[in-house]
Parts: sequence; C-alpha cells; structure tokens
Amino acid sequence: MNLAQMPTLADFGQDVWWIVAIKILGAFVFGLVMTLLGVWFERRVVARMQTRPGPNRAGPLGLLQTLADGIKMAFKEDIRPRGADPVIYFIAPAISAVAALTALSVIPFGPMVSIFGQQTPLQVTDVEVALLVILAVSALSVYGVVLGGWASGSPYPLLGGMRAAAQMVSYEISLGLAVVSVFILAGTASTSEIVAQQAQNQQWGFGDATVTVPGWYVVLLLPSFVIFFISGVGETNRAPFDLPEAESELVAGFMTEYSSLKFALFMLSEYIHMVVASAVMVTLFFGGWRAPWPITAFWEGANEGWWPLLWFLIKVTLALFVFVWLRGTLPRLRYDQFMALGWKVLIPLALVWIVLLGAVRIWQEADLTTTQSLYVAGGVVVALLLVIALWPARREQPAPNLEEELASRAEGSFPVPPLDLEVPPSPRAAREVAGKREAARDAVDTIEGEAEDDPREGGESRG
Repeated sequence: MNLAQMPTLADFGQDVWWIVAIKILGAFVFGLVMTLLGVWFERRVVARMQTRPGPNRAGPLGLLQTLADGIKMAFKEDIRPRGADPVIYFIAPAISAVAALTALSVIPFGPMVSIFGQQTPLQVTDVEVALLVILAVSALSVYGVVLGGWASGSPYPLLGGMRAAAQMVSYEISLGLAVVSVFILAGTASTSEIVAQQAQNQQWGFGDATVTVPGWYVVLLLPSFVIFFISGVGETNRAPFDLPEAESELVAGFMTEYSSLKFALFMLSEYIHMVVASAVMVTLFFGGWRAPWPITAFWEGANEGWWPLLWFLIKVTLALFVFVWLRGTLPRLRYDQFMALGWKVLIPLALVWIVLLGAVRIWQEADLTTTQSLYVAGGVVVALLLVIALWPARREQPAPNLEEELASRAEGSFPVPPLDLEVPPSPRAAREVAGKREAARDAVDTIEGEAEDDPREGGESRG
C-alpha cells in the first residue's frame, strides 16, 4: 500500500467544514443503517438456527420488516407514568443513543480517500487518546440506563437500572484493562495509528533469537482479545449477559415503563453499542480496515481507495454474527455467577496478563543473550508453578440442614430462599400443615368414637 494513503494525526483537523459535515453525517447514517440491518440480520440468523423462516413478508427477504416495526413504534401511544420525573424520563433514552453514536467518531473506516476532490481520512476525527474517548463515551451510556430506571417512578425499572449499573461498571474495568495491553504493544492510543501498527509483521527478539509473528493483535494479544470480547458482550447487555433487561425476571428491566419513540431509542442504543463494540474489536485486534492476508497476497491495491471500507464492513458483520450466535446458543446467566465472572475471573486475568506483557517488553529492551533469556524464562515458570502449588485450596463448607438454618435466624426474620432455588417451607407454613393434620386426626378419632357408641352398631333397633 502507498504510505501516502496511511492517515496520521497530522491529517486530522485540516478539512473544510463541509467535508467534516459529510463525515459526521456518514457516521450517523452508518450507525442507523447498521442498526436496521442488524435487527433484520439477528432475526434471520436466529430463525435459521431454530429451523423457522423468520421475517419474510415485508420486502425482499423481509428486509423492510425492521423499517415497518420502526414506523409502527413511532406511531404508538406515548405513555408516561404518573410518578415519573418528566425531564429525566425524557432525557434518559437520548443519553444512551447519543453516547452510542458519539463513539463512532474516532473509528477509522478506511485510509486517505478523495471526497469531491478533497483528500481526507475516512474517519471523523482522531486524537492521541482516542481509546480513552471510546471508554469514556461508553461509560456515559450507564447514566441513560440508570436514570431511565430511576425516573420511571416504579420499583421494577429501578431494580433493572441498578443491576445494569453494577454490570456495566464492573465489565468496564476488564474492558479497559484489555485495551491497556493494546496500548502497551502499539505505544499509542490513537485508533488510526493502531491500525497502521498492524500493517506489518512484528519482529520479537529474545536475546539472539528473533521471532516473526503476524501483525494483527489478535495473534499477539489473544488473552486480551478474549477478555475484551467477553467484557464487550457484558457491556452491551447482550445474551447471555442481558441481565439489565431480564424479561423473565424484571418485566423488561429498566425500560419497563417506556413506550413509543423513547423505547425505540433504548433499543437503538443497544444495537448501536453492539455495532460500536464490533468496530472497536476489529480496529484493535483484526487490523481495522485493512484486507486480510489472502487478498493482499495477490492484489496490491486491496488497501487503497474505497475498498478498505468493504473489508471493514465484512469484519464488523462477522463480529455481529458472533453476537447473534451467542444469543441463539447460550442461556442467560444467573446474576451472582455473572458478577463473579467479571470480578473474580476477568479482572484478575487481565491484571496478570498486563504484568506479563510489560515484563516481556522490558525483557526485549534489556539486550540479554539467549542463555540469559532462558534463565529468566525458567525462573518465571518456576515462580508460577510455586504460586499454583502454594495457592490455598478452597474447601467446601457442608451445607447446614433445615433445623440449623432455622435456628440461626433472628426471631421474627423473614425466611430467605437459598441461591439454588430449593426453597424450604417456612416455619409458619410447616405449623399450619401440622395443625391441619392434627385436626384431621382428631376428626377421624371423633367419628370412630361416635360410631362405637351408636346402639345400632350392636344390632338393636329403636322400634
């Protein structure tokens, strides 16, 4: 590829105002169109997995079904609960939608292109801390969810909003830690420069030995990619991590009291978040807009002009397919399992991986010989084995029986069901059942005693 077509930070901020307006409008249209097609795509793919046709009436292959649903939703009656806060109830859906669309401003869609004779990067803008901009904007969407649940004036949306806040904040941490590893390897937080760093194969030297690895960071940072993907699914509230909605538990969660266009904005923001997560994943780990190796091997111009936009769209579509695949395959996790996965598994793994990656980078710059490098690697392996061997084993505590559990509760406390959903009978219900059985025995004894005293039982008549 011609290096002149690789955008740098100096190429941004030089466009005339109408070029900037065109690129902003293009990013906005991209988000909306990908949402419309994403809903149709999800319905068709899940229907295919479940051996049914899916949408197939409105337009060819049902392509207009999502548009028809959007028009129908816009003309539905807009109902606001009597106890809702009128201002925040109206603003909350807009916060989620605007935060989701803003993240597209720093996503590189392609190299330098010509728009009406003007050379410009196929990206709205870029800064030295573009990755932090994406994280900050995605964190703002939490406010829309929480405020929407609080402003509805109902306990069920409030519960859904609080669960959403805990979930999104928790997985934001592991998501940020996965991005830190990309920053360490690339040496920059600019999205356009991260794509440029993945253009060439990486040379990793360990003493006198040199190892050549492919440039895409999904190969070099596979643990970071796995952590980023799982955290992205939790951040976007997609199945199996769609606890904020939880239709079977909280009656649609934080958006229970929303209808018409406000509900459509929440739905729009969810799918735009999924598109943004896929676009960021492609940018950080799959070479961004660059064509994959089989294409570049026989076509030198694959990464020039407007062709990279096609490769970018194909990669994003494949990432969206994985999101849909998860929804059609996995059941919803229990909330405590989901939070334990984030705090006890993903965050510690991300921290350990960052430490190891930093140690490898320092090791490379230390200019050690091969023998010294082997000694260092052996010491690291021995240290890890010692940590694993000395790690305290978790001992399962025996579960208390029902009598011990009832005796440990305070007087007058309400019985709380255990997490395994094997709900024991309450003391009051047990007493009621025992009382009914005792009353039934007394009734039977009374009837039997009356029958023994009846003179007709002895064959006598009242004649």
